[in-house]
Amino acid sequence: MMTEKNDFVFSADELKSIEAHVAKYPEKRSAVMPALWIAQEKFGWLSEEAIKLVADTLDLPYSHVYGVASFYTMYFKKKAPKHLIEVCTCFSCSITGGPETYEYVKEKIEADESGFGKEGKIWVRQAECLGACDTAPMCQITNRTYVHNLTEEKVDELIEKLRKDEEIPFQSVPLKDQSVVD
Repeated sequence: MMTEKNDFVFSADELKSIEAHVAKYPEKRSAVMPALWIAQEKFGWLSEEAIKLVADTLDLPYSHVYGVASFYTMYFKKKAPKHLIEVCTCFSCSITGGPETYEYVKEKIEADESGFGKEGKIWVRQAECLGACDTAPMCQITNRTYVHNLTEEKVDELIEKLRKDEEIPFQSVPLKDQSVVD
């Protein structure tokens, strides 16, 4: 479905949410990240029109909003499949199988050179450190949920759930030494 330029508007609820973020900060421009997030959630990615909508809503220059959107990898600047698997390949994950896990995911979804799976529902890319070194290798699902201690079996289960558009539930990471919190 093509989105028309006049389809790029925020709903009353979305505007209310953006205003709540604006109210948290001394300057409107500080709310650009949550406003971009709201736009991405609405449109699935940040097209030029979506970025312009955020700029207009916050009364900021397009160049500023585009600069923020292009700096952070969590903002998608091109149309992409619905589900993203970001496999950490930094040091701890790298030495515990992150690169191999990344290759396994690519193979399982039959990814093209851009990481988009053959079915068009899932894509994969490597991630810099996601801050969960103690449960490596790990991945993040569509900027939300972490999946820890990855194995081929976990990856297979994860991909099947994403193919069915099932939410990946939050998983608490158990402490190995409970005395740390006692």
